[in-house]
Amino acid sequence: MLKLERVHAHYGKSHVLQGVNLEVGNGEAVALLGRNGVGKTTTLKTIMGLVAPSGGSILFGEARLEKTAPHLIPRLGVGYVPQGRRIFPTLTVLENLCLGLARDPVDGQLEPIFARFPVLKERLAQLGGTLSGGEQQMLAIARCLVMKPKLILLDEPTEGIMPKLVASLRDDIKAINREGVSVLLVEQNLRTALAVCDRVYVMEKGVICHEGASAELRERPEIVHRFLGVALQGGGR
Repeated sequence: MLKLERVHAHYGKSHVLQGVNLEVGNGEAVALLGRNGVGKTTTLKTIMGLVAPSGGSILFGEARLEKTAPHLIPRLGVGYVPQGRRIFPTLTVLENLCLGLARDPVDGQLEPIFARFPVLKERLAQLGGTLSGGEQQMLAIARCLVMKPKLILLDEPTEGIMPKLVASLRDDIKAINREGVSVLLVEQNLRTALAVCDRVYVMEKGVICHEGASAELRERPEIVHRFLGVALQGGGR
């Protein structure tokens, strides 16, 4: 479905991505892990065309994303939930949900969204900026799902979310994946990443330094400590 081959990206003279190779298959959930500042968010932005790659190729099906205008990439079936949610605080929940639609939603079009996130239906007329952090994250994901993506890119979805809501959000992401939407997840919460994803990439200084199954990281916590500098507790479940 998605394949990055030798992708490079720069911010000015700073060489951020240095030949990234990464794949996400149909229906697969894949995590991209790494310490802060290694290039994870830049990878997602490069896939979405928000950062122009300086080398390599990005394939989504038959489409060459590095040759596609950024505003056309969501129409191909790639959804993006950026770090910090980036909802529009002065628009209502309904207005936020419908931003990507060419016309007003037809009857029943939003019902699958409300079935997934019923709290949003209760707050349709409420301004996005007045929602809690967890509700804003639900809105950001729901806004993406309205476009019926084949692949969704999630950048730190549990960041700033109350701990008691993290498990619920994790379950939502797993359910979305079970319904056939592929997932590429950037996440600092290792427990969430390993619970949601069956396969992981670890990034270090703009390159992929490790690839393997989530089960491998659970069984070999020394890998986690080596590349991420954290101790894996409780089996990562």
